[in-house]
Amino acid sequence: MELPYAEPYKIKVIESIRRSTFLEREKWIKDSGYNLFKLRSDQVFIDLLTDSGTGAMSDEQWSEIMKGDESYAGSESYFKLFDAVNGLLGMPCFLPAHQGRAAENVLFSALIKAGDIIPGNSHFDTTKGHIEFRKATAIDCTIDEAFDTSSFHPFKGNVDLQKLEDIFKKYPKERIPLCIITITCNTSGGQPVSLKNIKAVSELCKKYGIRLFFDAARFAENSYFIKKREEEYKDVCIRDIVKEMFSYVDGATMSSKKDAIVNIGGFIALREKELYDKTIVYSILYEGYLTYGGMAGRDMAALAQGLREGTDFHYLESRIEQVAYLSRKLKEFNIPVQEPAGGHAVFVDARRFLSILPKEQFRAQTLAIELYKEGGVRGVEIGTLLADRDPETRKNRYPKLELLRLAIPRRVYTNNHMDYVATCLANIYERRNEITTGYKIVKEAPIMRHFTVELEKI
Repeated sequence: MELPYAEPYKIKVIESIRRSTFLEREKWIKDSGYNLFKLRSDQVFIDLLTDSGTGAMSDEQWSEIMKGDESYAGSESYFKLFDAVNGLLGMPCFLPAHQGRAAENVLFSALIKAGDIIPGNSHFDTTKGHIEFRKATAIDCTIDEAFDTSSFHPFKGNVDLQKLEDIFKKYPKERIPLCIITITCNTSGGQPVSLKNIKAVSELCKKYGIRLFFDAARFAENSYFIKKREEEYKDVCIRDIVKEMFSYVDGATMSSKKDAIVNIGGFIALREKELYDKTIVYSILYEGYLTYGGMAGRDMAALAQGLREGTDFHYLESRIEQVAYLSRKLKEFNIPVQEPAGGHAVFVDARRFLSILPKEQFRAQTLAIELYKEGGVRGVEIGTLLADRDPETRKNRYPKLELLRLAIPRRVYTNNHMDYVATCLANIYERRNEITTGYKIVKEAPIMRHFTVELEKI
């Protein structure tokens, strides 16, 4: 008899969580302006808002925390992290930052100006926010298959080469400071990008003299999918796949709060010394000295260890299989999800789930609110609220995908928790035709509104 799968770790410390009542949750979400970001953590039973900084660190990482060197300049922890990044990614220039959006702020300050065009595969919210804040334009060149949640394509994060080349032909290269590939592609459902596609995009960028960068927050999960879904890489180890992936790009930003399994941290990795010299000015201005970049030494040390653990095959198998498990449970209840399951989250298709609700009433946000009220589960909308308003017309942008993201923290919840989440959604699905009204905005910020928006029930 074949032995069943078991996680490659054991639980050493637990944190108690409380199940609240429906009436409590109904009051709390109303008091929060129907914005799940504004809930207190103790008002949440299972928190799937994000996988960013919410993972459980290992005993080895906690050991590194205790050994952190807090020197302002020349910290040993910095050199430990530099060696880990350079050894793993093959990037000789490195700048720490306190998180991914800070790394984007530093890099984009050095590269992007008003009127620029930045193509890529479904830029994430902070990336697009930093681009549009600089009066530049992000253009989505993701393959069309990504926007059909019912179709099965192994690499829905892929860049459409024709769409990308059309951009390169339309605009002078002086207006395209970089192209960005997000691995895995969060906005399209945590979907991976194939190595074949990465290589082809790299060749196209070289042909037109355009720099190519990764948004590398989930590069390890992307590498796992390459190993599992690209036949020629099935016998290649994860770290060798990582090294090849990064050999095709000029640099990367990373929110280390994802695949490095830490609570805070990020970095910029670069190949060019000239660009590094230009970037360090903004790093010092915004983040701190070059050898700490807004991070404590202890956190840099834990990050270095996390990069090693996060690129271990057995860990990745455990992590991604739990995401797939939740996806399978939801499909058993006929709940429409983005297929195949992504690396860090299950994405429920709110457009198909709440098909009778007008798109103007924020279907994905409505579903997220219903899930919280049903069982105290906090997810997040990846849809019209996140898509924000057009910078010029100020009209709502309605994306092709209207998703409820259930982002699973690393090494935190068991499959019993996943069963609970699936049952909550199944209960809502049974009464979906009773959900005939959604929400309207009563207060919003001019950019990246979804973090602080206030809503009211229609």
